[in-house]
Amino acid sequence: MKGSGSTTSLWMTDTSWIEGRDAPADAAPDAVIDVVVVGAGLAGLTTAYLLRREGLSVAVLDDGAVGSGETSRTTAHLSNAIDDRYVEIERIFGADGARLAAESHGRAIARIGEIASAEGIDCDYRRIDGYLFLGKGGKGDQSDPDILDRERDAAHRAGLTAVAPVENPPVPALAGVPALRFPDQGAFHPLKYLNGIAAAFRRQGGRLVTGIRVTTVEEGDPTVLRTADGQSLRARFVVIATNSPFNNRIATHTKQAPYRTYVVGLPVPKGSVPDALYWDTLDPYHYVRIEPHDSGHDMLIVGGEDHKTGQADDMAERYARLAGWARGIFPEAGEPALRWSGQVMETFDGLAFIGRNPGSSPNIFIATGDSGMGMTHGTIAGMLITDLIMGRDNPWAALYDPARKQTRTLGEFAKENLDVARQFGADWIGPGEVDDESEIPAGHGALLREGLSAPVAVYRDPHRVRSTGCPRSART
Repeated sequence: MKGSGSTTSLWMTDTSWIEGRDAPADAAPDAVIDVVVVGAGLAGLTTAYLLRREGLSVAVLDDGAVGSGETSRTTAHLSNAIDDRYVEIERIFGADGARLAAESHGRAIARIGEIASAEGIDCDYRRIDGYLFLGKGGKGDQSDPDILDRERDAAHRAGLTAVAPVENPPVPALAGVPALRFPDQGAFHPLKYLNGIAAAFRRQGGRLVTGIRVTTVEEGDPTVLRTADGQSLRARFVVIATNSPFNNRIATHTKQAPYRTYVVGLPVPKGSVPDALYWDTLDPYHYVRIEPHDSGHDMLIVGGEDHKTGQADDMAERYARLAGWARGIFPEAGEPALRWSGQVMETFDGLAFIGRNPGSSPNIFIATGDSGMGMTHGTIAGMLITDLIMGRDNPWAALYDPARKQTRTLGEFAKENLDVARQFGADWIGPGEVDDESEIPAGHGALLREGLSAPVAVYRDPHRVRSTGCPRSART
C-alpha cells in the first residue's frame, strides 16, 4: 500500500548487489534513441524493460543508484485493494472505472510474478491474502461495520467477487473484529526484483546510466534531453518516471499533493504472525505485512501516521504511536529495529497519472501520483506506456490519463490546492529563524532569509564556514 523509506529502511540494509550504478554512456552524440526513460525506480525500469523486449533501443538515466528513490521507501504491498477503497473509486469513476482499476492492479500483481519467473529473479515473490479490518479509536475512527459491507459490495461490482467477510482474521488480537478477506494479494522484496529487471534489461542491450541528472527536456522530433554535466541525448520518445515529474510545473503538480508516511520494523518470533497483508479502516490507516528473515525472527513492517508534507514536525512521536499501535495487535513484537519515512504523491481522485504529459508533445509520457500503491501503479505504468508507444489500444488508458478532469472531486481539489497555497505563502513570506549566518552556532542549523528569497536551511559546519541546504518549502 503506502510507500515509505530512507537509507535505514529494510530494503536498503545491503545495497552491494545493486547493478548499473556507474554504467558508462555509450551513445554517439548525434544518435537518436527510440526511448529515453528518466528514473530508475520500479516504474521507470519496468517500462524500459518491456519496451526493450519490444525491440526498441532504450536508455535509462537516473541521478542516483538503481531503486534509490521511492522504490527503496516502500512497504512493498502488492494489492488490488485500492487505498481509497472501491466505494470511493466507484463514486468518482463509476462502475466501469472501478472494474478497470481492479483489473489493472490485479494484472500488475500477476505481471510482477511473470517477470520474476521468466528472468529467474529470486525476490521472495508470493501470493498471500489481505485483510481489511475495522479500526477503533483515533481521530479517524471508522468503526461502523457498515463500512465493510459497503466496501464488499463495491468490490464485487468491480469484479472482485471473491472478497468476503471473515469473523476471525488470523491474528489472535483481531478475534471477533469484523474484516474483509481480499485473496490473491502479493508481496516481494522490491529491490531484489528491481535489480533483476535492471540486469535483464542490460543483458538484452538496454543502456542504464546512473549518477547523471537530466535538467531539461526540449520538445521536438526528436526530443533533446540535457544533463547537468552538459551532455545531451536525442530520443523519439521520453518517459519521465521520477515520482514527481520535473518537466511539468503546472498541469500535473496542481492535481496532486505530497504526503509523508512513516514505517517501523519490529522483530517477531519466526512464524508467529501469519504471512498476509493487514489494513485497518482508520484515516490515516495502518498497513502491515511480514518480511521473512533467516535469523530466527521475522520483521513486522508497520506503516501509517500520514500527513501532508511540511505540515508536521513530530516524527519521533509518530514512530512511537506506530510501534504502540502495532504491539496492541501483535503483542509478540519487540522494540523497533528499523524506522523510515517516505513521500507519497496523492492525486485528487486516488489513481495514478500514467500516459502522455498534458500540454507537451505527444511523444512525452509521465508516470506519477502513485497514491500509496507505487508497486502496482509502477507496473501498470510499464504495461500502459509500452502499449501507447507501440500504438496499441489499452483499456486502462482513459482511466489513468494525466489530462483527465473529475467534476466529482472539484470540491476536494479546490480545498487541497488552497491548502497548498497557504502553506507555500507561509513558507515564502515567513521570516527566517536568524538574521545572519554568524548567529548559528558551529554544528547547528537554522532557517535564514536572504533578501526576498525563500528561507534557506543553513548548517554551520564545525570545520568550515557554511553549508546550505534546501529552501524551506522543500524540506522534509
